[in-house]
Amino acid sequence: MEFKEALKLALQSLWANKLRTVLTLLGVVIGVASVIAVVTLVNGANTFVIQKFSRYGADVFTISKQAALITNSDDYIRFQRRKNILYDDFKYLEENCKRCVGMGAFQSSTGKLVRGTNAITDAGIRGYTWQMPALQNLDITAGRDLTASDEDHGTHVAIIGTDVQENLFPGIDPIGQELRADGTPYTVVGIVEKQGSTFGQSQDNFIAVPLSAFQKDYGTQKTVTIYVKAGSAGPPLEAAADEVRVLMRARRHDLPGVDNSFELDTNNTLVGFASSLTNSFGAVAGAIALISLVVGGIVIMNIMLVSVTERTREIGIRKALGARRQDILLQFLIESGMMALVGGAIGVCGGILVAQIITVLAGFPSTIAVWSVFAGLVMATSTGLFFGVYPARKAADLDPIVALRAD
Repeated sequence: MEFKEALKLALQSLWANKLRTVLTLLGVVIGVASVIAVVTLVNGANTFVIQKFSRYGADVFTISKQAALITNSDDYIRFQRRKNILYDDFKYLEENCKRCVGMGAFQSSTGKLVRGTNAITDAGIRGYTWQMPALQNLDITAGRDLTASDEDHGTHVAIIGTDVQENLFPGIDPIGQELRADGTPYTVVGIVEKQGSTFGQSQDNFIAVPLSAFQKDYGTQKTVTIYVKAGSAGPPLEAAADEVRVLMRARRHDLPGVDNSFELDTNNTLVGFASSLTNSFGAVAGAIALISLVVGGIVIMNIMLVSVTERTREIGIRKALGARRQDILLQFLIESGMMALVGGAIGVCGGILVAQIITVLAGFPSTIAVWSVFAGLVMATSTGLFFGVYPARKAADLDPIVALRAD
């Protein structure tokens, strides 16, 4: 029997039992959809993390009191026990680091922004030294950036995110307009380019003011995060990081052999750590999804066994008319494989749809990986063929005389 003829017979058999075929597909559909959704979301998260951290520049690293990513409560408690990194520490590094080509510091708080009758209650209020916007690659689309003069004189000026512009200044140019941040007036001098959202959290709901003005309202004892620009990645970055590490350890009186009392993070450190977390999540979720695929394969095997029992007389007639063992084997393997392939195709579409819905509703990033589509189809087809072998062999091994006697 030619493959084309076997394929035709298999499709006719599946079409003749449409409801049973659809119900059989559910397990494979759910399994493949789960795998595709997980891969799409994990791939999206990794891409997002790389883009977000990379925008700070490959030659920029940070000094902070605690790590940017905390995975357990013990680490959080340990970080909180550390001494704050203060503005004086930033000035010390700025004056003494010879390999640093740029440096900035910032503090932040959450507060209320008001202009007239419009208000935002959960806006980010950031205190920046004048170099910080450039170190964070915050481009100004209108107006001007913060300047060294603003920092030196504690000028009450602010650059704002697009969310603040839309909510507090609807339909008007905010440049030169005044707003209040926790009761303190600031004049808007610039608008920051739209940053988008992170896992559903907008990155444009903030204002940035000179750090010296910020500290007048929020105090000088809050910890600061320091950004350092090394000039280029590779050895210059490592040399600058080593120099800063030595200066900070001496400044904070860290004893020899004792861990740093601060965190020094590069983009590679953050990207690698975040990627390992998302990949670990993907591995666990993917393993759970594969269980669904195995269950779907078992369902296919059971249905195919039922089909063999129902078609015993048909198999006997075909053998009596000259059908060989491999012909019967091929027909049933094609049936199980086609059933799983169709289920895989539906599952791929369903998985992508689920991932997109999660992106829309929760803001979780998703990126479709082309390889995962082909992998899903191959997995589904392989599952169907694997679990279809036993029923196909059982059908192929039937004695034609015994089969013809079946009711």
